[in-house]
Amino acid sequence: MTKQNKDVKTPEEELPASEQRLISLYDWLHSIISSVVIVILLFVLCLRQISVDGTSMVPTLHHTDRVLVSNVLYTPKNGDVVIIKTNFWGDIPIVKRVIAVGGQTIDINFDTHEVFVDGVLLDEPYINEPTAVQESFTGPVTVPEGCVFVMGDNRNHSSDSRDNRLGVVDVRNILGKVLLIIVPSKDDATGGRDWRRVGKP
Repeated sequence: MTKQNKDVKTPEEELPASEQRLISLYDWLHSIISSVVIVILLFVLCLRQISVDGTSMVPTLHHTDRVLVSNVLYTPKNGDVVIIKTNFWGDIPIVKRVIAVGGQTIDINFDTHEVFVDGVLLDEPYINEPTAVQESFTGPVTVPEGCVFVMGDNRNHSSDSRDNRLGVVDVRNILGKVLLIIVPSKDDATGGRDWRRVGKP
């Protein structure tokens, strides 16, 4: 059994100290650049950043909030906040909440301001005010497969699936689900941002 020679040096250890520092710096830069490239690819391929336009989702989302959106392996679910591309608004994406998905039946009692899905009254703590505006909605409506029924949280100031010009939305027109508020809008009075709103909507 032989003793390990502690004086044996690796090729890098045999280099002058200045060259060792250069190699260490190269490794550090390589790690940073690789991380930046991965983040860029993640944003390009999987995530997108969108600015909210309008007040139809108050109080959940405010005008000019910047949100992070993803459509990777996404299947719409009740309650999801989604970004939609629709011809009704031209090239401007809209943001709404999924209230019912394909196969479900939605009905709204505009006298009591209650929303029902499959006969079950929804608990909607996220809305700004009770649902009073009917638009052209006549219920009950069964949502076709491959579509969703959407409404804004600011119920009486939102053009959504209650309006027959939009109606139910084909899931292929959903750009993605809103994951996070990343930059909250500026307060009109103070000019500041409420950073407590950053996070899941």
